[in-house]
Order: sequence, then C-alpha cells, then structure tokens
Amino acid sequence: MAKKFKDTKVGQFLNKNGSNIVDVIGSIIPSTRILSIAKELIVKDQSLPPKDKETALKLLEMDSIEMQEVSKRWNSDMTSDSWLSKNVRPMTLVFFSVSYVIGWFLDYSLENITSLLSLIIGAYFGSRGFEKVQSIKK
Repeated sequence: MAKKFKDTKVGQFLNKNGSNIVDVIGSIIPSTRILSIAKELIVKDQSLPPKDKETALKLLEMDSIEMQEVSKRWNSDMTSDSWLSKNVRPMTLVFFSVSYVIGWFLDYSLENITSLLSLIIGAYFGSRGFEKVQSIKK
C-alpha cells in the first residue's frame, strides 16, 4: 500500500481527466490526511464536471478502504502466533537494505533494488504511521 497518490485509482482517474490535483499531491504516499486533503481539492476543483467529481469521490473512498484493509491484514499478522508472520516485513526491509549496500560496494546496477527498496520503505514506515493514526483515533 505504499503506492503514490498518482498511482491510486482516484489519482489515475484525475490525471486522465485533466485535473491538476495530481500535479499538486501526486508524488506523496497516501495517508488518511492526504486523502482528506484530496477530497477537499476534488470538491473545490472547478475544472471537473459534477459527474467526474462524483466518480473521483467514489474512487477516493475505494482507495481509503483499500488502505484500511491492508492495515487490518498487517495487524492480523502482528496478532498471529507465528514468528515469521510477525517479522516478515522487518526481515524484507533488512534484506533489501543489505542487498542495496552490497550492490553499491560491488558497483552493480541498482535501479531495480532501489525501486523495490523505496517501495518497501514507503510501505513499512508509511503503514506504521497509518496504523498509529488509526490507534490514536480509537
């Protein structure tokens, strides 16, 4: 769930329909705060026809639900009795971080590892922030 706003359903829809909202917040990893800002921008965007606004708001809701479901799945992993399910995210982060450093020292092409590492770091730390916000709300 660490995709950028421009890669979400609503981001792709807005970009395709000529809205400049994606230009403003497209490279930010979505959080509940970013999605609420996006909702305000969609409602106030004069360039979007009412039908497109309605579609964008529905897609925004779908993206929000998707974020919540990923967090629920990760919370479920944390309550599991399995050591592996509790530690798979940190182990993946460590593996790709070490792979990146080794590749850097050995002067390998790091494009793929860099992309994966960025995605993993965004998902790991971004989702942790989302989980903390959800726990504070409760």
